[in-house]
Amino acid sequence: MIELKGAGVSAKIKDQVRAALDGYEGPVPTLAVVRVGEKPDDLSYERGAIKKMEAFGLRARSFTFPQDISDADFKTAFAAINRDEEITGILLLLPLPQQIRQKEIEAMIDPKKDLDGISPANLFRVFAGDADGFAPCTAEAVVEMLKANGISITGKRVTIVGRSMVVGKPLSMLMLRENATVTVCHTRTADLPGTCREAEILVAAAGRAEMIDDTFVGDGAVVIDVGINVNAEGKLCGDVDFEKIRKKAAMATPVPGGVGAVTTAVLARHLVRAAGIPIPGI
Repeated sequence: MIELKGAGVSAKIKDQVRAALDGYEGPVPTLAVVRVGEKPDDLSYERGAIKKMEAFGLRARSFTFPQDISDADFKTAFAAINRDEEITGILLLLPLPQQIRQKEIEAMIDPKKDLDGISPANLFRVFAGDADGFAPCTAEAVVEMLKANGISITGKRVTIVGRSMVVGKPLSMLMLRENATVTVCHTRTADLPGTCREAEILVAAAGRAEMIDDTFVGDGAVVIDVGINVNAEGKLCGDVDFEKIRKKAAMATPVPGGVGAVTTAVLARHLVRAAGIPIPGI
């Protein structure tokens, strides 16, 4: 089985971004990372995103708020970030605490700054097949991972395990845009392993540690794991039991070291797009 690493794909996107910035004399595109609370996974993603922006020649600022901030106070602060002309793009770490009306915040975000595709306007564009908006970074990273490794999507049977608005549903639209035949599975899918075995490209986005084993994978399938979990031994893992699928999958992404690195690279590319800077090759 060939391991599909994310580092090489990230490097290619970095080259695109660097080429776009070469000769650019305007303000350096600046990302606002907005975080409420101190969840370890949010902190980890924030650190990774900021490090990636700096490595790509971009800027990032952190805006952090206490876990118990009121809905009204957060909306006031978020509105100020949203209209700040020095902020090119916004990454809002979700989910927000229960006291904050998340849907209202998602509706507030300026679609032109909404780098992770959470606003109704950008989600509409994704589902309408309009490439002008911003798709969720993780969903776009899956497509990037396949294309960068020369894996054709056109005409392929693609099965996605997971139906969230963060990955599963928008990714299904991106795959349809690439002319795949798409099946979206979930916990109530009858014979989930059997359905998954029919896939030529299987994407695991269920959020359950190592649930996808060899019984879910057809011979020669490409397996893309977007899950980030902690297993029973306390180790970082994906939704796929990587060792168990080795004898059946032709290619698969590891966790860590797979899609995650590409997700933050896509975020950086979105930031450049938000600044109105043309990117060579896209």
